Amino acid sequence: MNRMSDREDLRVDVVLGTRPEIVKLAPVVHALGASAGTVFTAQHYDPELSDVFFAATGLPRPAAVLDGVGGRSRAAQLTTMLDALTGLLDERRPDAVVVQGDTNSANAGAQAAHYLGIPVVHVEAGLRSHDRAMPEEVNRLVIGAVADVHCCPTPQNVENLLRAGADPTAVHLTGNPVVEATTRALPTAAERAALLADLGVEAGRFVLATVHRPENTDTEERLRGLLTGLGSLGLPVLLPLHPRTRSRLRSFGIEVPAGVRALAPTDHATFLALAAEALVLVSDSGGVQEEVTVLGKPLVVVRRSTERPESVEAGFAVLTDVDGIAGALARQTRPGWPGRLATLPSPYGDGRAAQRIAHLTLAAARSSAGPGPRSQVLDRSVDGASTRPVS
Repeated sequence: MNRMSDREDLRVDVVLGTRPEIVKLAPVVHALGASAGTVFTAQHYDPELSDVFFAATGLPRPAAVLDGVGGRSRAAQLTTMLDALTGLLDERRPDAVVVQGDTNSANAGAQAAHYLGIPVVHVEAGLRSHDRAMPEEVNRLVIGAVADVHCCPTPQNVENLLRAGADPTAVHLTGNPVVEATTRALPTAAERAALLADLGVEAGRFVLATVHRPENTDTEERLRGLLTGLGSLGLPVLLPLHPRTRSRLRSFGIEVPAGVRALAPTDHATFLALAAEALVLVSDSGGVQEEVTVLGKPLVVVRRSTERPESVEAGFAVLTDVDGIAGALARQTRPGWPGRLATLPSPYGDGRAAQRIAHLTLAAARSSAGPGPRSQVLDRSVDGASTRPVS
């Protein structure tokens, strides 16, 4: 058997640990086929944030699951995962390791593979908020420093890496697999209508909100202000509660205001169904900033900064503080604007990112598995012009 050409003979470990990673990496795992195995760090250890997403995306049972990670401090998570993943990857010896985004799991997975001399493929590379107060920004910087293959969703991400001194031959414009993940998971119109009927809300006459980032949940004043802002919108607000947010509400003694209905965490398909039928979304999520561009929906982002300016520049999102939610929502729902957004393409690609990423990953794996130095040039002959070396 020719190891250099046989896809199934290559071994790729996909390290993931959170709900967004499961959603976005599922298309990549499926595109890699028999070559892929998953390693779950259990950073999101609550079954509401992991088990249902593995099942919904059709991912195989993880080859390994780490213990003692979820619920710990960032430093403890990183050190625990780095130690465990180094031992695990040293034992498994995959030909390449794939990480996604800017989580602690992605940071630890990239470092562990790099220190073992295993090629690192970074999906969703090159995002920058230029705000190092965000833990995710530090994770992005670390992963960017050790990755061997950078799979960038947008041209701006490419430019961010080139300005930072990345090797141009390692930087590739692939698009983001969130496009195909969103398209595949979106329920039918009939299923969406049934869900709204069960919840007692009308299409286009409610707000869908999510809150989970530390900047919004770790101080009582800010979390209380955000909830007050949601309660003042004059429309029904559906708020699926992240476990972090639920815990903070309880510890701060904050009551959810009238007009805001707290829901249990939803699976991806249910969330997308609600998003597709809402008038507007209010969120601090990074992934939601991408998903609304696929659904053609307006979004208010409650954050100090964003690593996804493409959503703002295209008009899908506006950035605001907690005291500006009502004004930002009025801007995003002004006459004619939601209809215009529904006609615009997503800035995050054409829905073929997973195939391009899989191609680049297998090329890196062949480079590692076969003769010759690890730095040999990758094959870039990918269907479609969206994946290319950048000069």
